[in-house]
Amino acid sequence: MIVWLNGTFGAGKTTTSKELVRLVPQARIFDTEQVGYLLEHVLGVPVTDFQDWPPWRTLVVETAAQLLAFTGGVLVVPQSVLVEQYWMEIRAGLDRAGIPVRHFVLHAERDILVRRIETDTVETGARQWRLDHLDAYEEARGWLSREAEVVDTTGAPAAQVAQRIAAGLTGTSSRVSDRGA
Repeated sequence: MIVWLNGTFGAGKTTTSKELVRLVPQARIFDTEQVGYLLEHVLGVPVTDFQDWPPWRTLVVETAAQLLAFTGGVLVVPQSVLVEQYWMEIRAGLDRAGIPVRHFVLHAERDILVRRIETDTVETGARQWRLDHLDAYEEARGWLSREAEVVDTTGAPAAQVAQRIAAGLTGTSSRVSDRGA
C-alpha cells in the first residue's frame, strides 16, 4: 500500500510522514524527489520542476512497485503533485501495478501556510520558491478534493495529523478532517 501525502509547501507533509511511519507497522518513507535528483543528474539538464519529465512519473511508479515487492509493508510518500494530469498518470500506473493507494491532501489556509514557510528554519533556501507555488495549490484544490481525503492541518500538530491518518487507514471514512472533530 502507498499512503500519498499531497498538498502544498508548509502543509506538513514531511513532518507528518515521519510521525506516520512510527504509527503504521512496516511503513517507510519513499521520497520521490530522489527520483527527480537522479534524473537531473543523469540527464544533465536543469529543470524548473522534475515532475514535468515523463520519466519521473514512470520511475516513481516503477520504483514504488519494486520497493514494495522487495520490502512489503507501506510506503509513505510526502510529495506535492499539483498537476492533475501528472497525478492521474501516477495513479493509473499504481493501479496497473496492483498497488492500493490512500491519497491524503494536507491542507491549511493560505495565511497559515505563508507563516509556516516564512518561519521555517530548515528549508530557508527555497522560501520564495515555496511561496510562489501557493497559487498552484489553490488552483488544484478542486481536483485534489475529488481525488483525495482532505486533512485540515491548520491547528493540529503533525503527530495528531498522523494519528488521524493512521486511524483512517483501517476505517471506511471518505473524508478525514480536523474541523468539527
